[in-house]
Order: sequence, then structure tokens, then C-alpha cells
Amino acid sequence: MSSVFMQEISWQEFKAKKEDAVIILPVGSTEQHGPMLPLSVDAIISTGLAKMIAEEIGGLVAPTVCYGYKSAPLSGGGPLFPGTLDLNGATLTALVSDILEELIRDGVKKIFVMNGHFENEAFILEAIDLLSRKYEDVTFIESSWWDQISDEVMDKVFDEVPFPGWALEHAAIAETSMTMYFRPDLVHMERFIEDGVDEELGYSIYPASKCKVPETGLLATARTSSKEKGKLLAEDITAHYAAILKDRM
Repeated sequence: MSSVFMQEISWQEFKAKKEDAVIILPVGSTEQHGPMLPLSVDAIISTGLAKMIAEEIGGLVAPTVCYGYKSAPLSGGGPLFPGTLDLNGATLTALVSDILEELIRDGVKKIFVMNGHFENEAFILEAIDLLSRKYEDVTFIESSWWDQISDEVMDKVFDEVPFPGWALEHAAIAETSMTMYFRPDLVHMERFIEDGVDEELGYSIYPASKCKVPETGLLATARTSSKEKGKLLAEDITAHYAAILKDRM
């Protein structure tokens, strides 16, 4: 079976599929995810989900964008932690725009951008909006993976710990569980520390150093995370997106 990853197939194979297949661009980030998870969590999850969706609908996955917009202190830790590599908003918009336009010039007509980093979305949508005015014959869909989870699965994932909201669900149960599912070799739960913040502030403070972020980088607990919950989330999200893409593209 041929790979769904563009970088793993020949140009001839890509040429044969490009006009009919949905091309999925995963966009993640490189940022801290506490002591037990790698810096690449957002890229791992968006790429893993993109692969599952592509296999379900006969699509292809473009090489992942592994850098994202500036991580905010109280939804990711921000620049307070070494290893977090942020882009300016205009840079991310230009990067996504250039990649998508190259795909369009190659003849791609159906594009799905799978976002995996909380702060990215406005800049991705800016790129898509501007391109859609220029290429009216191309269909674009953009979504963040946490937008397509059923209530039933949420209840099963947050069966013991209350859901804290997506801004604080950073390196917590959902992200930890899906990283366990996609890349168990990179998860070190023996390093897990029970930590977090009490609540979202509802406002932003600059400079970021004035924000009270736990030294661990954890905003909510990852206790009760599991590979089984990661599988449950991944399969539920895949089913929702597969249905959307089959219906709308």
C-alpha cells in the first residue's frame, strides 16, 4: 500500500492523485509540554490524526508545519520555557499561504488544514481567506482537532477529572493520551508531576514574565491519561472529519 505522506511518495504518484484527493496540511508547534512530553506534541497529534483521516478518505498528507504562533503563558507556557520556538503571526500566515499556494499551483483543488496548536488558528484562517479570494475553484476547510469530539467521548476521557477548558488542557489528559497513542516512546509518565493553575485569568499580561505559570509548565493535571483514551479520541475525531470532508469536498 502506498504511503499517504507526500514526502514518502514519488512525484508521479502525487501527480496521479493531486486533483481528486484531499490534501491535508497538519500545522503544529514546537513548545514545552511539561516534564513528561516532548516539544513536538502539537505536531505529533496533528500529523497522527491527518494520517488516520487520509487513510479513511483516500487523501494525502503534506509535510507538517512544526512551528506555530507565539505560545501564550496561560495556554502553553509562552517564552518562559527553553525549547519553545515561536513564529510571529505574519510569518505563520505567510508560511501557510506559500505552502498552500504551491499545492494549488500543482493542481490541488481540495485542501484541509488540521490545526494542532491553540494560538495558530487566526493566522491560518487569514492565509486561507486571502487565498480563497484568489482561487475560487479551490475548496478549503480548516479546523482544530479539539473542535470535533463527541460529548460521549469527552465524558469517557474526563471520567475522573473535570474538563478544565481547552486553553488549560495543555499537556493534560487529552494531549497526553493522544501522544501516548501516537508516540508512546516519547512519553515519560514517571516524570509526571501533579500541577496546574487555578483558573483562566480572562486577560493577558505583558511582559509574559509577570504571568504566574507553574515551573513545570503544566496548566492542568494529566492524571488518568492513557493510550486507550488517546485511541478513543483519535478514532472519534477521525470519524467526524472523514464525514465532513466526504460531504463537503
